Amino acid sequence: MSVWDYVIPIVTLIVGAIGGFAGGVFYLRRQMTKMQNDPETIQKMAKQMGYNVNRQQMGKIQQMMKTQAGKGGLPGGGAGKPNKNAKTNTKK
Repeated sequence: MSVWDYVIPIVTLIVGAIGGFAGGVFYLRRQMTKMQNDPETIQKMAKQMGYNVNRQQMGKIQQMMKTQAGKGGLPGGGAGKPNKNAKTNTKK
């Protein structure tokens, strides 16, 4: 057995993982962009998650998605400023 029998599969795995990640990010960003412009898609996703949204909520969701896209992040990314309205557990 030569060294290439070990090197080629490892390199292939690394290249495949990087390519898969890049493809996933591209697909997710495209879906989010599409969702910003199509309220029916947002409503469909909300129903799948068990929520019913009205027009006012739909407007807020779209506005939030546009501001997140302007910052370069995806909604729900978790990074950034902490939520001011979040309750903290302060048991003593």
